Amino acid sequence: MTAPAHSLLTLLETLGGSYAGPTRPENGPYGLVGTGEGSVAAHLAQTLVPGVLARSGTQFVLGSPDARSAATDYADLAEVAGASVRHASTGGAPGEIDVLMPGGPLATYHFAQYVAYASGHATEAQAADALISDLAARCAPHVEENNPARDLAWSLWGRQPLLLAAPDAEALPHAWQQLLARIGKTLAIPLLGDPLPLTTGAFEAIHEKGDAKVALILGDTDATLLLVREILDSRIDEIIHVGFPDGAQGYPAQLALWYFGAWVAAYLAERYGTSPADLPVLARAQAVLSGEDDGDARLSAQRDDLRREPRGAGWDSDEPGFDTDDLDDDDDQD
Repeated sequence: MTAPAHSLLTLLETLGGSYAGPTRPENGPYGLVGTGEGSVAAHLAQTLVPGVLARSGTQFVLGSPDARSAATDYADLAEVAGASVRHASTGGAPGEIDVLMPGGPLATYHFAQYVAYASGHATEAQAADALISDLAARCAPHVEENNPARDLAWSLWGRQPLLLAAPDAEALPHAWQQLLARIGKTLAIPLLGDPLPLTTGAFEAIHEKGDAKVALILGDTDATLLLVREILDSRIDEIIHVGFPDGAQGYPAQLALWYFGAWVAAYLAERYGTSPADLPVLARAQAVLSGEDDGDARLSAQRDDLRREPRGAGWDSDEPGFDTDDLDDDDDQD
């Protein structure tokens, strides 16, 4: 079962402040790794927590059942090194998970906010929610004129996006590529590493390769990106700067720009006449990798693109973990 378009749009409109997971800080220092559906959140949250394996304090491991093996390996390595592991996942074996997260294309928000709160950055998490709520008021479907997300989707329609960002925001091309593919059903190309050799040489052999392409510069610009903009101006159709909302910086700015990308992707799907919901083949592929048919007991979070309860299972007060007695088996519902 996949969500109709209006379901995802409704979830986007109400996403700000919807995090209902643990808010109590864990013991530092912290390390962070992400696999599966937790990989984008881990990349974004590296503005708060280093993407390393901790030798003491708390190791955050974000993941999903399809990446269970890698998450288990990271958790084992961190424990051997002397860290306490907090494993957040959208599902899996009960004994391997500390915090159960909603699944689906908006899982990144819940994962990232969990890391922010659990690493003692509640102020940044709340600032991100404020930015997201403000964007929701400007990007919601009822805003028919001067809707920045819908306007940008129109600019991307029929073109291939090229994604660039400054080194301190390198998570954004990763995040937008995932959003535009998963929700917008569109292939975008992140230009990673040193952009100068890429942008000066990529279109020289076949100049037509620059046709129907638009570059998105995500976040703040630097001297290199300003030069890249000049270079691309004569090589592709258009360059658009998608800045941080309200001049924000750091983690709140990056999570808010991820959120804006989700709106753009949803409206792009709308322009193409396709659903922004997950395709059935994705669920089947994830099920194969998760080993759902191996006979072991499994927990499965409700998918956030289908439905969301006011408080998720296992999110009782501020204590991390879950209560298996309160979980319903979603396999029969999906």
